[in-house]
Amino acid sequence: MKIRKLSAAVTGIVFAAGLAATGAQAANNTPLVKGLSSPATQSGGGDRLIIKYRAGNVAASSVSSKLTTVRTAAARAGVVQARAAGRSAASPLTARYGRKLGTGSDLVRISRKLSDAELTSLITELKADPAVESVQVDRKMYAFRDFKTAAAPGVQPAMTPNDPYYAQYQWHLSSPTGGINAPAAWDVSTGAGTVVAVLDTGILPDHPDMKSGNHLLAGYDFISDAFVSRRGTDARAPGALDYGDWNDDASQCRVDDSSWHGTHVAGTVAELTNNGVGMAGVAHDAQVLPVRVLGRCGGYTSDIVDAIIWASGGTVDGVPANQNPAEVINLSLGGSGACEAAEQDAVDLAIANGSLVVIAAGNSGANAANHSPGNCDNVVTVGATGVTGGMAYYSNYGATVEISGPGGGVNEGSPTGYVWQAGYNGTTTPTSGAYSYMGMAGTSMASPHVAAVAALVQSALAEAGREPLKPADLSALLIKTARPFPVSIPASTPIGSGIVDAAAALKEALKEPCDPTEESCAPDATPLVNKVAVGNVAGATGSETLYSFEAKAGATLSFMTYGGRGNVDVYVSVGEEPTTSDFDAKSARTGNSETVRFTAPVAGTYYVKLVGAASYSGVSVVARQ
Repeated sequence: MKIRKLSAAVTGIVFAAGLAATGAQAANNTPLVKGLSSPATQSGGGDRLIIKYRAGNVAASSVSSKLTTVRTAAARAGVVQARAAGRSAASPLTARYGRKLGTGSDLVRISRKLSDAELTSLITELKADPAVESVQVDRKMYAFRDFKTAAAPGVQPAMTPNDPYYAQYQWHLSSPTGGINAPAAWDVSTGAGTVVAVLDTGILPDHPDMKSGNHLLAGYDFISDAFVSRRGTDARAPGALDYGDWNDDASQCRVDDSSWHGTHVAGTVAELTNNGVGMAGVAHDAQVLPVRVLGRCGGYTSDIVDAIIWASGGTVDGVPANQNPAEVINLSLGGSGACEAAEQDAVDLAIANGSLVVIAAGNSGANAANHSPGNCDNVVTVGATGVTGGMAYYSNYGATVEISGPGGGVNEGSPTGYVWQAGYNGTTTPTSGAYSYMGMAGTSMASPHVAAVAALVQSALAEAGREPLKPADLSALLIKTARPFPVSIPASTPIGSGIVDAAAALKEALKEPCDPTEESCAPDATPLVNKVAVGNVAGATGSETLYSFEAKAGATLSFMTYGGRGNVDVYVSVGEEPTTSDFDAKSARTGNSETVRFTAPVAGTYYVKLVGAASYSGVSVVARQ
């Protein structure tokens, strides 16, 4: 059964998240351990631009006009072609047209790679051109690199899969301290009827713990550069085979073995379970839609943008329509810098198409606000925790991070420290080794746990004959039902509302709605304690989060929100749930600093609703009387 579509999404640029630890390599489907590696870094300069021309402008009317705009901007900026041998002067810089992106922007390729300074000058001139709405470098992004090691003892779940490595290795599914409470959730939902798109390095479709019937959809390879894809042509292609992302040329990018990153991430989402083989996945009856966007030396923003749109059911020129639009899109990738126009446009289109997109926060141990696409609006950005439930040292943090999941890697050298799923022990091509299982760590591993729980929720609602949640509501549900961190998280490095909890999310989603005609029906609200702030509150545009407070008569009563990023509005009513059109008082200033004050309150229950005027995160709410 294919469930109905949602209505929100997320994405942008990427470097895949993760780390890997060296150890004994095992064949014949036995666990593989690799060594710790740091995230790849983006090289400077570039020769590709993403330009959005203003609609109705003459410059937007033809390809030649678009290229003329670039050439004249280069001339104004003093950026020229390198001087040819035997010529006394440098020739003008030239440009050629790449393609129209799914967002409506255009990919333009410059005739040579420019330095950072030259790019800055050229972009400044283009931004000053009235024909140009936005322009950005087509940044090269990378998979967040991940570590790998051995296993930890499991606990007896409600449903105990017969997969031979489950109990020994997969603490991240069942551990009451660091896990996501998956076994109790499997008694309710296994994700049937949902599609989860994994935008990554591709997939090894013949892995024995992934290959079964229509479990893996065909997917598509969106890489449009032959060097990156290793397919020998710049053309995109059906299927999403991982050709390997190894590199042995330090002049191109970091030298490294193939990561098989996409297969591991897809395994967390939906590795076949209770089949007597290998390990288990979270939403193991969901279908995986593999979309290849990362290869040798990473992947381009322009390809990732198109892949996001296509995965959500949108139209991309030159690519057949996606017959299986995804309810959830996972991006275990990212890069430094702002969320620019192309990424946000893709997010907005995906939202309109109804896909929830979940993004890894990154492994730099830095503020996630400086890493795209996790800093785009209306995305679910995921931090990482370890086996103790505490913050993983590498995890990015900050108000941008809404929720966390098991990322592992806290106890290097111990099997307990890693997230285990399907993998491969070859170091280069997909024919260089044997299928195996890998322990990896990173926010790349945390993100698919959250994406898979989202699929469990939508599947359970459909099975119950209920409407699936809209993306903003699904995001709010996951954040609200997250399990409190069992280990204190420093206030200076917040990583969201807690650890994603599969069973709690299902319980909340399937709760029978209260009949408003019954006098005993009270709104479902989170109680506020006088002068005790609730922190790390987050929501998407249009999301609604309800709180309640038991007030006494007479003493001045105030409700305040503060901190974080984005834009939240506050609506308050006495004795009933407020709406944006029916309330007793409100505060709707730009930003998150809102105050609603009652100088002569009555005794009773005050309901406080936070509404996302835009997406927001890291906000605190408090009642004072």
